[in-house]
Amino acid sequence: MASLLVRYPSALRAHVTLVCSRTMASKTPVGFIGLGNMGNPMAKNLLKHGYPVIAYDVFPNACKEFQDSGAQLMESPADVAERADRIITMLPSSPNAVEVYTGQSGILKKVKKGSLLIDSSTIDPAMSKELAKAAEKMGAVFMDAPVSGGVGAARAGNLTFMVGGVEQEFAAAKELLTCMGSNVVYCGEVGTGQAAKICNNMLLAITMIGTAEAMNLGIRFGLTQAVAKILNMSSGRCWSSDTYNPVPGVMEGVPSANNYQGGFGTTLMTKDLGLAQYSATDTKTPIPLGSLSHQIYRIMCAKGYAQKDFSSVFQFLREEENL
Repeated sequence: MASLLVRYPSALRAHVTLVCSRTMASKTPVGFIGLGNMGNPMAKNLLKHGYPVIAYDVFPNACKEFQDSGAQLMESPADVAERADRIITMLPSSPNAVEVYTGQSGILKKVKKGSLLIDSSTIDPAMSKELAKAAEKMGAVFMDAPVSGGVGAARAGNLTFMVGGVEQEFAAAKELLTCMGSNVVYCGEVGTGQAAKICNNMLLAITMIGTAEAMNLGIRFGLTQAVAKILNMSSGRCWSSDTYNPVPGVMEGVPSANNYQGGFGTTLMTKDLGLAQYSATDTKTPIPLGSLSHQIYRIMCAKGYAQKDFSSVFQFLREEENL
């Protein structure tokens, strides 16, 4: 490092100072854009850790409960960027992310030089790279940090973050992300966080469909609680069976116990599987089960399941067998 400072004294000292100041920063304002099912509890956990939050959501109703929490509510993403140099976004899709970052009232219209922009949305890895380039032109740093764990983990602060971006900035990002998650993993350059998330969600969709099929078959044999217990003591055990079981009455506190309300919507799972399909085509990777899962969830969206939790595939299978 000393030799580098001799060769590039001003640039490196400025960069090191910026990174260190971010890492050591304590309780300075954090911007948060996107207060939906996941963003809402994530922003609340930042508040619980003492960070002042400057928030925005396209739907005013999503901001109401933050009015009495001490959060400052803004009129646009640009207004957030004007008041905070660390911003987290949690958005539904690639088009939403593009609008929030590069739109007429987007973050990059008023972003401060040296700002750290962390996108926890699940979007196309190629789009993350494009947004990173756009942010770099404005003197800001963009990192992708999609999450796994669902709404329950978001509330409990137990999310897993998969982070892509400049490695020297990881410590600064981790300072904030550990307020919302128990696992923060550096994956590599920008876009690798998204790639890891797409792989995870493809597997999640496959195992959820498999769990729903296995449970449904077991129920046909007169087993419900018993088959759930056996699965979770045997080699078929997975997150979909032991933490997020899709069968009503088997577990409490999951969407299947609440008519599949809340949680991770079928339409969002369909979107993520579409990203996996696109990436598989681009990399010439065979994903036969991922492709089939994508088609199943697309059919579910067409048949009225779009707004239900993705575990409603169990209900879908039960209805389909009666046709």
